[in-house]
Amino acid sequence: MVVSSRAINSMATNSLLLIHGGESVLADRALAEALTLRSDFEKTVLDGSGLEPGRYGEAVAPSLFADKRVVVVRDLQDVIVEVQEEIEALFESVDPNLHLIFIHKGGVKGKGLLDKIKKLKPEIITCEPMKKASDKEAFVREEFTRHGRKISSGAVSALVDATGSDTRELAAACSQIAFDTNAGKAVIDEDDIAKYYQGRVEATGFDVADATLAGDPRGALIALRNALDTGTDPIMIVSALTSSIRTLAKVSGAPRNANAFQLAGSLGLAPWQIDKARRQLSKWSPALIAFSVQELSKADVAIKGAEADPLYALERSVVAIASKVGAR
Repeated sequence: MVVSSRAINSMATNSLLLIHGGESVLADRALAEALTLRSDFEKTVLDGSGLEPGRYGEAVAPSLFADKRVVVVRDLQDVIVEVQEEIEALFESVDPNLHLIFIHKGGVKGKGLLDKIKKLKPEIITCEPMKKASDKEAFVREEFTRHGRKISSGAVSALVDATGSDTRELAAACSQIAFDTNAGKAVIDEDDIAKYYQGRVEATGFDVADATLAGDPRGALIALRNALDTGTDPIMIVSALTSSIRTLAKVSGAPRNANAFQLAGSLGLAPWQIDKARRQLSKWSPALIAFSVQELSKADVAIKGAEADPLYALERSVVAIASKVGAR
């Protein structure tokens, strides 16, 4: 989320700010930016989920000790009805020197109060979850722009692929790579992403995926045990495998004679990902892809508590997939 100078100015001058959406990384960043712009204000932060009647009124009441104040209400969607009514009742008598920042995670809970706040024409910062790969890739580009660095399209896709669904981890990786990569290098590329992940346990999930998709049960099992021994979260391993299988499925349905660069946009993949998947697909069939999806679904449920020995369940699924690929 790159905030323009005009938006920053509006965020600083508007006395009512609404941060709306379920992407916590973006919401936290928006709040930090807003509070930085109000660094000379007296600050009060209230937790909506535990806010008792009367506490909000105390926080927004005129103060004898501070000319400029800001009150933040987190988790607005969890505010109880009595407090919602209190907030609404006090809108008309807000101290002119008081700034209010409301944070709502989205959804229908607390929508009545949310709609009333919107009618007051606040500055709204939208922080919707990034569900599509294209959204995450746009986020990565914005992150590197924010850090004053340029990154290639291939590197963007590689970073999103390696990080999985954790946006907070993705933001941290962008920051670290931007800082660690030689400042004299004009454009950060795929090699820089690979170097960054060589020493990180999360990347070993893709080592497991590569061995599994190649049909190497022994290599997949060794990579899996190494990943677990070095601290990789089993969920990250399943995520890496699922991402790799999903890529195979996308590429398998594309025309084989089509250029990878031409397909990249429609498939939401980098050309190098398409070329890699095409090499892997020589051992795969639609039935095998469907089998693998089922196995990974079972592994995902197991590691989330459905089986007494979740790690054994994960090993079982990895070996089952790799063995079927190797038998073709």
